[in-house]
Amino acid sequence: MKEPRMTEHTQTVLRILLGRLNDGERDPAVLQHGLYGLELTRRSGLPNGTLFPLLERLRKAGWIERYWESDDISEQAGRPRRRFYKLTSKGAELAAIELAKISAGASKPLGFTRPAPDGGDV
Repeated sequence: MKEPRMTEHTQTVLRILLGRLNDGERDPAVLQHGLYGLELTRRSGLPNGTLFPLLERLRKAGWIERYWESDDISEQAGRPRRRFYKLTSKGAELAAIELAKISAGASKPLGFTRPAPDGGDV
């Protein structure tokens, strides 16, 4: 299965599923249990038509798994069952590596040159 492209949307979803919070802290419960679809939509800000195909590509690549919550939980809450999405161990490892590469690349200079005052390159 081919690896997912690291678009901004993919990076956003992976950061969320890794349990990374905006303040740099981690939410280990997210990494352990995952998040249900509506919560992923809310946290990512992505519309369903963008998010769910992306989740399916990640699932087919083996990066995430999905599961339904138990009937008992949904019945006690008085609502339909939720489908949860969580990173597989492979997915968590690869996501962390890919996001670290992207972060490292973002902090490097781009290597552009600018004209020197005398018209030559700096």
